[in-house]
Amino acid sequence: MSLLLRSAVLATVAYAAVACTEKKPAATTDSAAPPAGDTARSGLQPGESYLAVDGGRIWYRVVGSGTATPAILLHGGPGFGSYYMKPLEKLGSDRPVVRYDQLGAGASGGLTDTTKMTIAHFVAELDSLRSHLGYDKVHLVGHSWGTILALEYYRAHPEHVASLTLASPALDIPAWEKNARQLLTTLSDSAQRAIRIREAEKKYDAPDYQSALMEFYGKYVWRHPDSVNLDSIFKTVNQTLYNYMQGPSEFTITGTLKRYDATPFLKDVKVPVLYTVGEFDEANPKIVKRFSSLTPGSRYAMLAGAAHMSEWDAPEAMTKAIGDFLRDVDEGHVH
Repeated sequence: MSLLLRSAVLATVAYAAVACTEKKPAATTDSAAPPAGDTARSGLQPGESYLAVDGGRIWYRVVGSGTATPAILLHGGPGFGSYYMKPLEKLGSDRPVVRYDQLGAGASGGLTDTTKMTIAHFVAELDSLRSHLGYDKVHLVGHSWGTILALEYYRAHPEHVASLTLASPALDIPAWEKNARQLLTTLSDSAQRAIRIREAEKKYDAPDYQSALMEFYGKYVWRHPDSVNLDSIFKTVNQTLYNYMQGPSEFTITGTLKRYDATPFLKDVKVPVLYTVGEFDEANPKIVKRFSSLTPGSRYAMLAGAAHMSEWDAPEAMTKAIGDFLRDVDEGHVH
């Protein structure tokens, strides 16, 4: 899940989810022209393109020349770009890997229409991309809010999913919020006081509140941030989208995701599943291990030394765990 971003200096890159429904949009044609009003990207690099979807255009990039089942990366947020998932493009040594920015995030077109800020919209958007690329079956690799998108896509289109990788999952938002509140007690007394006072005042842009959040991030969101890609996330964040779905902070969840809990469905998942979590992850290894215990035949991997942004904190270990899992699925070693 994500935290509140109030400035480009004191910002956030953790993730959230949303629980609503919407009519499924249809795919249209892609274009090499940047989305109208999009200033995040002035040109396209090899492998990049845009796809028109309901409400705008999304940016995507395809890498990899392998012939194994394609994988699509689903970033967190909503409202934060996929820049931090670049290390997972190394999965392309075996297969096509697709990294894309969901509508309203990163290099994709803007989104201000709250009727499109729903799980169903993003599920349909993902299906438009899969169909456009001509992939019948795909591996879905989701992180944080992206794990909800992956699971809900599977629920809507199980015939198109070969496996699910659920990294630092946010599948039980009430449990996430309860855990986040517990993690607050590990912060300095001054940080805890600032959070308590500023949230009561609803002054989330106060410098002491932002400083307290950064203390939290340094413990549980990232240990070794990539400053260049962090800056890209800062510049392209969609705060309206995040606030509508999540709320004012990690610890005060008021958005449409507030009651989302997918744990009752985990027993019904029929495709191979891999769960990953960082040792110091705000997603909480104990919670993620519980998810795994509820999912028949699933694998669980804890990434030593990593916080929530395992893509930055433990890129080699994370890529290896996912790559080994995907190859085993392709070869029929996982059922």
